[in-house]
This record gives sequence, C-alpha cells and structure tokens, in this order.
Amino acid sequence: PKLFFPTGTGRDYELSPYLKELSAFREQFTVFSGLSHPGVVGGHSTENCFLTAARGPTKSGFRNQISLDQFIAEKVGQVTRFPSLNLGVNIDKANRSLSWTRDGVLLPAQDSAPALFRKMFLQGNPTEVAQQMHRLEERGSILDTLLAQTKSFSRALGQEDRARLEQYFTAVREVEERLNTAREWEMRPKPVTSEPEPREIQDKKLFFQKFELLLSMARLAFESDSTRVVTLMVDAFATPVFELHENHSTTDGYHNLSHHGQAAEKVKQLEDVDRQQMGLLRNLLASLAAREEEGRPLLDRTMVLYGSNMGDANTHDNSNLPVLLAGGGFKHGQHIAFKRDVNVPLSNLFVSMLQKFGLEVEGFGSSTGALSNFEMA
Repeated sequence: PKLFFPTGTGRDYELSPYLKELSAFREQFTVFSGLSHPGVVGGHSTENCFLTAARGPTKSGFRNQISLDQFIAEKVGQVTRFPSLNLGVNIDKANRSLSWTRDGVLLPAQDSAPALFRKMFLQGNPTEVAQQMHRLEERGSILDTLLAQTKSFSRALGQEDRARLEQYFTAVREVEERLNTAREWEMRPKPVTSEPEPREIQDKKLFFQKFELLLSMARLAFESDSTRVVTLMVDAFATPVFELHENHSTTDGYHNLSHHGQAAEKVKQLEDVDRQQMGLLRNLLASLAAREEEGRPLLDRTMVLYGSNMGDANTHDNSNLPVLLAGGGFKHGQHIAFKRDVNVPLSNLFVSMLQKFGLEVEGFGSSTGALSNFEMA
C-alpha cells in the first residue's frame, strides 16, 4: 500500500512509486484512498465481493449479490453480442469470480484467449451455425422440462423451501434470457479484425504473458463493440511460482509472496510483480488512447477500474483499498482522499460510474449516494 498511495491530495499530489508507471496518463486517471466495502471483512473471502459489496462473506449462510458488471449487463447487454465478458488469469473457476448474478450465482471466468477470440471473430459455416442453433434449442428444451417438473410439486413445499425454489426459477429464467440472446446473435455476422488469433497459454508460470493476452482481448472486445463491460480477475491463490523475467522466476507462489512477513526477498519480488502489473495497465491505457471511436480516443469512452479487495494482503486488511479509475469522461488528474480510519463506501464510486454510463440509479451495494468531489467532464 505504501508504494501505491500518493502523498498530497487534489491535483498537486506527488506520484507514488507504483503510480509513476502511469505518469504519461496522469491527467487521464484519478487515484482514491479511504474507500472500502462496509462489512466486507474476512481476508481472502472478500475477493468475490469486490464488485458486489455483499456484507459478511465469512458468515454462515452467506449469499452473494449482483456484481457491478452484471448490473450493467442487465441494462445494456442486449445491444452487443456478449452482455458481458468475465475473464480470469490462473483462476479457480468454480470458486472465484468478479461476476455474480442477481441471485448470487457465480459466473465462471473465461481464461482462454484463443477460445474467446474465436467466439468473437470466427464465423462458422452454415452447417456449424445450424449445429450451434440446435445445441441452443436443446438447452432451452431442457430448461422448459426442468421448470415444468419443479412447478408440479412446488405447492407442497414449506415457505422456506418455496423461497429457495423461487430463487431457482429466477436463475433458470436468467439462463433462458441468455439463450434467447445467444440464438439471436448466432445468425448475425461477426465483426472482422486484422489481428491474428492469439496463442494458447496453459502454463500458469507464464502469468504475465497470460495477463497481457487477456488485456488485449478486453481491448479488442471494446474496439469491436462485442460487449460494453469486461471484468478481469487475477487469482493469486492459483498462481504458483511464476516467471518474473526471462529465465528468472519467483521463489514462491503469488499468494505466499503477498504474505511476505516483511522478508526482504519476498518484498522485493512482490514489488517487481506489482510494478509489472502497473506496466500492463499503462499499456492497456495506451492502446485505448491510440484508437478512436466516433472521433474520440477510445479511452475517453471507456472507464477502466483497477483495484484490490485487500488494503494490505500481508495483514489481511480489507480497509483503505488501493483503487484508481481511468478514462470514461471524468475530471481526472487528482488524488481524492477520504478518511483512512472511517472509510467511504467503494460502492459510491460504483454509483458515479453507473450514472456516467447513462443509467439512472441512486444506489448500488452499500452506497450512500454518488461519490463526492468526483465530477464528470
């Protein structure tokens, strides 16, 4: 944290060591301090709540709630081929995700760049399209059968079981809507790109190469208007010893590096990892800034949120989260600092983002309103 947060506030703040990696884009991003999610504590269990703000992730019976990206996808997802894209680097698909449905169901992340590329750009021949349509129709028929069977005995259930069944019905209806959208888009031509299909990287040790590829896919998705919202989660738990530089690897897995206990060598390696991640973020901002959409840099039309569920991973602290927002048409170039002992809800920033997205909302998650002192351009 001490290498991320700047000194000073407002427009005259001094870039921290990590933020210096983004110095070329100082006027295109805002860094925040004093933000967190109220009631979202419990160390690593808070990962899945970063975009949901659901309280009590370690409590018995906890159920997550809708994530920021899925909330947006509900509103605007029908205008693009993919309502949203949920990506992950070395991710445990069954247990970790940034994306959650309204009923708190985990949406597994996509971790294969070439598979995503094919979905976005490669048009099947008529036979392949027909086969895909048949598969989608079959899935719809299975859902219809499940709904009919469960409705037949729902009247015999108690109130609590009936409530659970209603959650199930809602989840099935969500899947049905996704299938209907998929069927409609399957018959439309896909966009064309001049970029080659990326190579598959399965080796978890090639962490930064995988990260870079998926960031490139996110940029391509926006550039081709394949979606309006993308999430990308880095799974430290599932990242073993990995390559720091060519012919030089870490001495431990990512998670263990973050719990360095002030051991000098681990701290040094973790700082190297963090700086490289900031470098990847810089490259993403540069690629968005270099491309135009309707006469404006794509970065001006894209909000890029970067952050962590940990204020200090070494101590499992979930307060004062490191967060910055780039692009998207806000008045940037500043450090907005709130009290570090009494944090402002991070969801307030989410509300500001939703409003900038053109959605008429007053609240999301644990918000108390839009974020103060943060204005749209």
